Amino acid sequence: MKTYMPNQKQQEQERRWHLVDVNGKVLGRQASQIAHILRGKHKPEYTPFLDCGDYVIVINVDRLVLTGRKLEQKKYYRHSGFPGGISEKTAAEMLAQTPERALMLAVKGMLPKGPLGRKMLTKLKVYSGTEHPHQAQNPQPLDLE
Repeated sequence: MKTYMPNQKQQEQERRWHLVDVNGKVLGRQASQIAHILRGKHKPEYTPFLDCGDYVIVINVDRLVLTGRKLEQKKYYRHSGFPGGISEKTAAEMLAQTPERALMLAVKGMLPKGPLGRKMLTKLKVYSGTEHPHQAQNPQPLDLE
């Protein structure tokens, strides 16, 4: 009996599109479940060193919720690369200005580091409102409870 080993060509044929509505849901819990789908861990043919995950479209990101006192205490840092070029934002400022970036950073931290993780992150499409330009892909609604 031979051991089944998937390759990247077999994985390309089986990609699905999922639509996730995060209206009123907690940021971290949704991010971990989205990362799970992007990696492909929900599939029986999951392979750690291949990109076998599905596409995920996330809508209503502007209505995400953070628990506890994270709105005031959680900080997001950026650095320009120049001396003294560090800037910080609280989670409240980040959710008010760019809520898409807050979710992308949360999911990015839960994916593998390196080229494989960056490739997986390109399959995540995040939008603030209820509209998205991916109707032609026929995304299936997915409830992450």
